[in-house]
Amino acid sequence: MADRFLIDSHKLIYHPRRTAQLLEVAGSWERACSVYPIYMEISPIGACNHRCTFCAVDYVGYQPQRLSLELMARRLPEMGRLGVKSIMYAGEGEPLLHKDIAPLIRLTREAGIDVALTTNASLLPTGFIGEALPNLSWIKASINAGTPAGYAAIHRTRERDFHQVVENLGLLTAARRRDGLQVTIGAQSLLLPDNAADMVPLARLCRDDMGLDYLVVKPYSQHQFSTTRRYADLTYDHLLDLERELTGLNTATFQVVFRSHTMRKYGNSDRYERCYAVPFLWAYVMANGTVSGCSCFLLDDRFEYGNLNENTFQEIWKGERRRRGFELVRDQLDIQECRRNCRMDDINRYLHRIVSGAVAHVNFI
Repeated sequence: MADRFLIDSHKLIYHPRRTAQLLEVAGSWERACSVYPIYMEISPIGACNHRCTFCAVDYVGYQPQRLSLELMARRLPEMGRLGVKSIMYAGEGEPLLHKDIAPLIRLTREAGIDVALTTNASLLPTGFIGEALPNLSWIKASINAGTPAGYAAIHRTRERDFHQVVENLGLLTAARRRDGLQVTIGAQSLLLPDNAADMVPLARLCRDDMGLDYLVVKPYSQHQFSTTRRYADLTYDHLLDLERELTGLNTATFQVVFRSHTMRKYGNSDRYERCYAVPFLWAYVMANGTVSGCSCFLLDDRFEYGNLNENTFQEIWKGERRRRGFELVRDQLDIQECRRNCRMDDINRYLHRIVSGAVAHVNFI
């Protein structure tokens, strides 16, 4: 079964106008300033109720900051008008801890923006099913083990949270079925030495008990600034054989997306020489309102363009700080500073092939 959601690939090919606009920048800030992101990741709250052993943004400190609903009610319609196509609520903290997450999701959709949620799913706020679920394109739950004990060890929480996650996701899929909703509901797990033996039981649980659409099994990627270094030297050659057993569990309604393509890339030296995606195709908003060009460089002021509490999104995106960020990536950034297998990696590989002329005879289509 093919990866029907293109999770182990990219979808920039479905945005030819924005791609052409980016390519036409050719180093000019005057052209660059009006290329708005297709996709944004927004952290509605910095607090988190788990302390996962692999957490990439542990260095941020799980601060109890939050974006106000009143602020976002002003900023979201503006983002939609400027060409933002999608927003994923995730970030430094657990988005379902935000007391206004359901109306925030509804307001996002009303702004004409597709909206998704990545969560640990251990919480299910009152009113979420009625107000948020009909407005979501997808929900992805982070479940990094297939047993209560394994889950508690990796998520560094209580075993009862595992049972709560299973119950909550079952409630969501039941509500989807009852109300005829189109939202896709899935799960993801980082593949670690600690949980490799749990992947088959987890896949069965996702398929048979929770009624999910998919389980993504993906590689760990060491964040440059993370406090944790527990998995820094992890390789995947000895774990690739899991793919056959896991994909053997696929059905017409459930799929394991085993990200072997990304696992194989992780240790490869073959790479592009510059980042083409930043500061164009995506943006990150922290729970304190800071707009950043890249989640791999949170708290690095070279990638911070402004704050939504102080300026409109258009003022920030066309502002002096983003201009400096654009020039940094264009002229100075050493790609070795960047996280391997970052969210924009496949997009950068795609754009590199276009810009560099690496593919021969392209006119013979």
